[in-house]
Amino acid sequence: MPYPTTGSKTELQAINQILASVGQAPVTTLDTETVTLSDGQTVTVVTNPDIAIAYDTLQEVSREVQAEGWSFNKEYDYQLTPNITTKYIIIPDNALQVDLSNNPRYASAYAYKDTIRRDGRLYDKIAHTDEWDDPIYCDITWWFPWVDLPAPIQDYITARSSSIFASRVIGDPTQYQILQQKEAYTRAMAIEYECNQGDYSFFGAPREGSAYQSYQPFKTLQRY
Repeated sequence: MPYPTTGSKTELQAINQILASVGQAPVTTLDTETVTLSDGQTVTVVTNPDIAIAYDTLQEVSREVQAEGWSFNKEYDYQLTPNITTKYIIIPDNALQVDLSNNPRYASAYAYKDTIRRDGRLYDKIAHTDEWDDPIYCDITWWFPWVDLPAPIQDYITARSSSIFASRVIGDPTQYQILQQKEAYTRAMAIEYECNQGDYSFFGAPREGSAYQSYQPFKTLQRY
């Protein structure tokens, strides 16, 4: 099977790295089949047991890591509009976390609201209702599919999945420690990516972008 030489790492490549962490040979396909559930929905499942464990572990860790909230998947002041008929605000399926925006522009309107997810809808615990009259602005942490994740995040998820997979399948504490070292390294690279991408500083990071530019000595010597 040909592999891409550029672009994001595919799930199959990540699965092969996880399998390699316990000394298993790489595979050329995930051996999937489509299963119809009792409610009529169809899902894709992996039939090979070892590959299924590796795949499920990768999905589990991907969701956990993305739920932390990074610059690539956290969006502020996102407008959610109620349905005209029911007045319900349906939370998107790929939303991991939804919270009312703390932007000062909406602070007064949201002073007496406390929202949670209930029955797939946005629910106000103070007013005890899931019916909304006006659009609501929220801070949302999204879940993205594998190909849309930045490379440093993919590497961290793969390394962490390898550690968990090895502990589940092999259970060798020495091997687990070795894999944890790789996990710690990729986590550091992911945090470095986050710091660069988010333009954070000691003074914080406004949503419009960091207003603080760190001192760069070359600018002092620059000639015009």
